[in-house]
Amino acid sequence: MSGIVLSASVRQNLLSLQSTADLLATTQNRLSTGKSVNSALDNPTNFFTAQSLDNRASDINNLLDNIGNGVQVLQAANTGITSLQKLVDSAKSIANQALQTTVGYSTKSNVSTTISGATAADLRGTTSFASATALSSVLYDGAAGGTTAAGGSTTLGAAQGSDTGNTATASDGTTALTGAITLLGTTAAGKLSTAPADGDTLTVNGKTITFRAGTAPASTDVPSGSGVSGHLVTDGSGNTTVYLGTTATTSTLATVNDVLTAIDLASGVQTSTISSGAATIGAASAASPSAVSGGAVTLKSSTGADLSVTGNADFLKELGLTTATGGGNATVTATRTTSSSSLGALISDGSTLNVDGHVITFKNAPVPGSSNAPAIPSGFGVSGNVQTDGAGNSTVYLQGGSVNDVLKAIDLATGVQTASIGATGTATLSTASGQINSSINASGQLKLSTGVNADLSVTGTGNALNVLGLAGNTGTATAFTAARTSGVGGISGKTLTFSAFNGGTAVNVTFGDGTNGTVKTLDQLNSALQANNLTATIDSNGLLTVSTTNDYASSTIGSSSAGGSIGGTLTSALTFSTASSPVQDTVAQTARANLVSQYNNILSQIDSTSQDSSFNGVNLLNGDQLKLTFDETGKSSLNITGVTYNSKGLGLASLTNGVDFIDNSATNKVLSNLNAASSTLRSEASSLGSNLSVVQVRQDFNKNLINVLQTGSSNLTLADTNVEAANSQALSTRQSIAVSALSLANQSQQSVLQLLR
Repeated sequence: MSGIVLSASVRQNLLSLQSTADLLATTQNRLSTGKSVNSALDNPTNFFTAQSLDNRASDINNLLDNIGNGVQVLQAANTGITSLQKLVDSAKSIANQALQTTVGYSTKSNVSTTISGATAADLRGTTSFASATALSSVLYDGAAGGTTAAGGSTTLGAAQGSDTGNTATASDGTTALTGAITLLGTTAAGKLSTAPADGDTLTVNGKTITFRAGTAPASTDVPSGSGVSGHLVTDGSGNTTVYLGTTATTSTLATVNDVLTAIDLASGVQTSTISSGAATIGAASAASPSAVSGGAVTLKSSTGADLSVTGNADFLKELGLTTATGGGNATVTATRTTSSSSLGALISDGSTLNVDGHVITFKNAPVPGSSNAPAIPSGFGVSGNVQTDGAGNSTVYLQGGSVNDVLKAIDLATGVQTASIGATGTATLSTASGQINSSINASGQLKLSTGVNADLSVTGTGNALNVLGLAGNTGTATAFTAARTSGVGGISGKTLTFSAFNGGTAVNVTFGDGTNGTVKTLDQLNSALQANNLTATIDSNGLLTVSTTNDYASSTIGSSSAGGSIGGTLTSALTFSTASSPVQDTVAQTARANLVSQYNNILSQIDSTSQDSSFNGVNLLNGDQLKLTFDETGKSSLNITGVTYNSKGLGLASLTNGVDFIDNSATNKVLSNLNAASSTLRSEASSLGSNLSVVQVRQDFNKNLINVLQTGSSNLTLADTNVEAANSQALSTRQSIAVSALSLANQSQQSVLQLLR
């Protein structure tokens, strides 16, 4: 083509058009690629710098996948630890349940000894008691004014009471009433107008007089224990049957005297002695019987009780004893009279005192063995006006008894005095060694000796407590009590020792008054024993028992494995039993064995959970290691060393029946291991959390760094599309103009061509 000759203008326009086309091609390339630098030829510095930045971003981006896997490995390990913690907590719950289960032994190992008189308040006990004195309220005699103090000879009974009725007559209305008047009869003058009928009764001081038709039975026909005397059959205790007789035989008819005798037998004015069915009746000592004089009946009470007679009103009116009439009952009384020789307040018949468990009974009767009184029963003895069984139970007879007799009976009950009963029924009293008999002082107060056998306790029935001043100042107290004086226990100053038991603190206890480090009470002893895993109890008999606590219920005191040997000077004063071996409670041990099985199941779950806590083949809870690289050079990395957190790795071993959970100590050891395992898990969870935080921070950092690198690379190579678009438009316009210019340049040659044609 070198032979072709272009004009200068054409050549110039052609060159301009070629340049514009080149520029337009470059601009279009930038718009299509979006880059202003597409090769090293465009801008070597920017091209290679951007390429370096892109390469680094790519390398770091490749590390993100590894870091993400590392995060999941850590998450898997953390999830495993959370589950392990819950399993350990479940194991703790089982161990705590074992602690709350009944101790596995029905009897724990113990040693015991009896300390006479010891109580929880004073373990020293007592070797002896001294009798103390207790004072009653003041007792007054019956002198006028009621302020004269009673004395020991003051009688319990008082002067007989009398009740003299109106003058009465026989049924003829003119014959004066006499004791010989019969209740029935054939003549008007020989009988009462109103005689009692068969079955009628009189009640005298609680005793019963019964009227029966017919004649009295022979002595061989009376009931056992009863006796017949004339028209009367009596049981010897004041209950009497009066046989009215028959009108056909006057000698069989009962008389007014028979009625009065029956009343006197009931009131205690007269007594009866019975032998072979026959009753011998006689007046009680110093007692005046009831009688008829001048046509009037005079009823007498005994000295031991007031008289009360209740019966048919018409019959009592017939005797002149009441003005009441009719078929109903009327009551006649005769009240005793107190004096300076008797108590101002009198004890009621039948009242009792219960003294230290022994009974004193007050009875309205002459003392057995006295004149006209029953014989002394076999096995009993009489001293003064007191009958005793020799064992502390007594009867005080009111008709002749005195305050001294009451004191004597009380002393027999407390043991201050003792009674020796002779063959003839005589009781010989003697005062116990070192004791002082009870007495009454000049002020009229009873000075009661408590004795040494027991603290004094007096209760009563009837009015005995009140009369004897034992019901307190208000007279409403139901008991009178007084304590003996006790001596200091025999173990005071003695020392009890126990060597260290199951790792406890050895005990060295000295008994005393509770001061200066000595021990007096059970609480103080237990405070000393507590640190040595021992505890003490005492029963009402003074039996002191030292046993193991629940924590060491399976151990034996004094054994070579547990320790706790007993010694000290106390062992020379008291004999301790040989330490017993603990006795297992089958039911409780079965329950604990079930808990052992449950616990071992939990350990199996711990092992499997530890094995399963992996991700992508890496298990940080099974000893694996995790290495994470954070930069493209490998200089920034994190090495995480795994742990082995199966049951053994956590320090937890399978339990054995009959060894573990067997008592609280064994259970507490398991709990201690569980607490350590729980602490270990929490520590590892904290470490994993810290590492996870580091990894996540680096993960976020790398993501942001990649963005920075890629942005920097883009800044070096990316084209400004706005500029390039404007350039393209301008170049297109320029290209069009250049084409037009080239066309104009060619027109001159076209003109020459036209000429050639």
